[in-house]
Amino acid sequence: MSKTVTTDVELVDSINLLKKEKDAIILVHNYQPIEIYQVSDHIGDSLELCRLAQRTKAETIVFCGVDFMAESAAVLNPELTVLIPERHARCPMAAMATVPQVHRMRSLHSDAAVVAYVNTSAAVKAASDICCTSANAVRVVDSLDEEEAILLPDCNLAVYTATKSSKRIIPWPGHCYVHNRILEDEVRKAKSLHPDASVLVHPECPPAVWSLANSVESTSGMLRFVRESDASEFIIVTERGMVNRLQLEEPNRRYYAVGGICAQMKQNSLKKVYDALTSMQNRVIVPEDVADGARMALERMLQVG
Repeated sequence: MSKTVTTDVELVDSINLLKKEKDAIILVHNYQPIEIYQVSDHIGDSLELCRLAQRTKAETIVFCGVDFMAESAAVLNPELTVLIPERHARCPMAAMATVPQVHRMRSLHSDAAVVAYVNTSAAVKAASDICCTSANAVRVVDSLDEEEAILLPDCNLAVYTATKSSKRIIPWPGHCYVHNRILEDEVRKAKSLHPDASVLVHPECPPAVWSLANSVESTSGMLRFVRESDASEFIIVTERGMVNRLQLEEPNRRYYAVGGICAQMKQNSLKKVYDALTSMQNRVIVPEDVADGARMALERMLQVG
């Protein structure tokens, strides 16, 4: 395609044509810029998008998210082309766990399984026993034969999982900078302003913030909670982009966001999606030896559900 496209309308039209031409599917994380929703084939959380990536019959996946998400899609679909619109969209939390650190923790806790949150590199997944997401961390840990589990890299998710599981959870000193900065006082203020609103909190938030929640939920769990609730107002305590997803799916409710912006998630754009499909650039390639180990950990997670 040689013509120059500049407006969002032109970009959306051109991207939709390119999807047909390239036999491509566009997977979009909930936290992505709202304009990218317009070209999505599926919007979801990490677990939903992992499942969709595994089942797709398309030849190309464009993953609008951050690095570890696109890596997971490439690991699960080694025969497909996986593109990420912005190759510098890298999750800071994923960088808080390295393979040498995993090996050291194994040596210190030889009886423990290693559970890697999907917010990790493919190499760290390959060094782990199984993956989890915020939606299924408790189910994954409870499925283990081991009575101890090292859950990395998010310490808040690890502590939350420990409150819901009989297993001994060994947390990792990592965190999501967006969720970890959310303060108890911010949530209390929102509750005072909106006393009839249900409070939904992501488990990557600090424990003091969960204590103010009506329910602690992954992003997919938040959407499910809203759909099943009789409430008309919700305080959504996570990355602010989740409010856009909720407004799209359940527009007749009111939402009040508490939380910051993930700068890395917002690095993607319609123009970058268009450029990726036009030139098939920013392909995500995971070395075969790493991909084999990471695939085992991801598939084991997907079997748990």
